[in-house]
Amino acid sequence: MTLQRDSSGPFWEGVQLTVETFKLEIETALKSFDRHIVCLEKIPEDCESSLNSLMEKAIKAYVTRGPEMRHGIALDRHLTVILSQTSESEVPLCGIYFNLHSPYSKKMTGKAEKARA
Repeated sequence: MTLQRDSSGPFWEGVQLTVETFKLEIETALKSFDRHIVCLEKIPEDCESSLNSLMEKAIKAYVTRGPEMRHGIALDRHLTVILSQTSESEVPLCGIYFNLHSPYSKKMTGKAEKARA
């Protein structure tokens, strides 16, 4: 995807954003996942394919964002990818987060769910 800059948008000309643009960030996240994260639903190979897919979605969200927006975000149940516009670089900053939860956390009761809504 190529970003286009016009008078109404915050985009930069000529920057080609692809999953490869963020290869270092993806590799670092995969090493972290493999070493520190225990996830019974997602093996490291699934994590890599999910990261690549989410990165494509985040790039699309970033490229097609509105003129006042600064981020492109994509997430699934276990991962979040955020691309953030910065004034120092043509390439957006990339954040990859693991959505952690504990199987030991208490389930909400019906009353608590209704009160929360």
